Amino acid sequence: MQRYSILALARHALSGHRFWAPAWRKGAPRPRYDVVIIGGGGHGLATAYYLAKEHGITDVAVLEKGAIGLGNTGRNTTIIRSNYLWDASARIYEHSLQLWEGLSAELNFNVMLSQRGVLNLAHSEADIREGTRRAGANRLNGIDAEWLDPEAVKGFCPILNIAGDARYPVLGATLQRRGGVARHDAIAWGYARAADARGVDIIENCEVTAIRTAGGHVVGIDTTRGAIVAEKVAICAAGHNSVVAAMAGVRLPLQSHPLQALVSEPVKPVLDCVVMSGAVHVYVSQSDKGELVMGAGIDAYNSYAQRGSFHVIEGQMAALLELFPIFSRLRMLRSWADIVDVAPDASPIIGRLPIAGLYLNGGWGTGGFKATPGAGHVFAHTIAHDAPHLLALPFGLDRFTTGALVDEHAAAAVSH
Repeated sequence: MQRYSILALARHALSGHRFWAPAWRKGAPRPRYDVVIIGGGGHGLATAYYLAKEHGITDVAVLEKGAIGLGNTGRNTTIIRSNYLWDASARIYEHSLQLWEGLSAELNFNVMLSQRGVLNLAHSEADIREGTRRAGANRLNGIDAEWLDPEAVKGFCPILNIAGDARYPVLGATLQRRGGVARHDAIAWGYARAADARGVDIIENCEVTAIRTAGGHVVGIDTTRGAIVAEKVAICAAGHNSVVAAMAGVRLPLQSHPLQALVSEPVKPVLDCVVMSGAVHVYVSQSDKGELVMGAGIDAYNSYAQRGSFHVIEGQMAALLELFPIFSRLRMLRSWADIVDVAPDASPIIGRLPIAGLYLNGGWGTGGFKATPGAGHVFAHTIAHDAPHLLALPFGLDRFTTGALVDEHAAAAVSH
């Protein structure tokens, strides 16, 4: 068996992997589906998978304008946590985290979940009050949360600077031990393969150009690869959700911004947790390849450009060195940006839109990756039953007219 495996690996390597079986079928779109999902990122693929698995709806097409995994799913910093403040947010993110914990077995695909712990640092009395309040709220919702004093923070992350004369002294931190990181490519590939195995059509290089309606109901879409008739259309297009919804005449309360990230040159393992600070405005973890993966908040301007700004990178570097002087001589390897859509209360919109048969899973801002399994699960229920899942109920579009907002600006911390 071992000899066969070595020969097989050599054969594939020498042939440029031309004989590898594709992970999912590369089909052309059919003229009609029961459900069309616009967006082939993690959320769209997860929705398709759970529609097939949980609800027996397999006549589904997932349309992606480019290649699977090259949008926001493949352009983020992969942090997983559920320590949000408000009950509604904590419950849906915890639902997602619990799905993450069993996802490799569920999909038979290693998503490389590493529950190394997430520290949210406190640098002021206000930070301490907010952090201890959030930790208490988390525990009331059955979510693991701890408050650490400065010495305990240093014990958990020895390379962190907690000197009392620092410009931003570390006064403590919240810790979610079950938080961590996962592999962004793996989540896209795992859900794509699993959805395909259940009969879902995954169609790449297929851009939606119009959403057709009649009598207040969705009837189909137009794409660069032809027209498709569908009774239900679900939008999971991340930073482009408002653009897609506008094709049906729906205006969403979302703004799209670039969100930058960068990685350093690789070094030996030195940081075995995720560290986040809203005050100095940076978060950082270390990848399996040894790179420091870091980011901060969204760029202030609205844009659909997947590129960053130098002043944001400069600010991230200053913040990083405030917390970790040990990194002062590291060099930046590369940077990138994705496009996130942000709602006024920094919470998602999940549910039906004003046109019958049209649904939205979007507005996740900077929290979309960690929500991937849970969002897909509850969104699939919403589409299948034409009624919101209980966990999605607080996140309907109508909250912007009723005033029942779910304000998560503080718990969103420094983006992720």
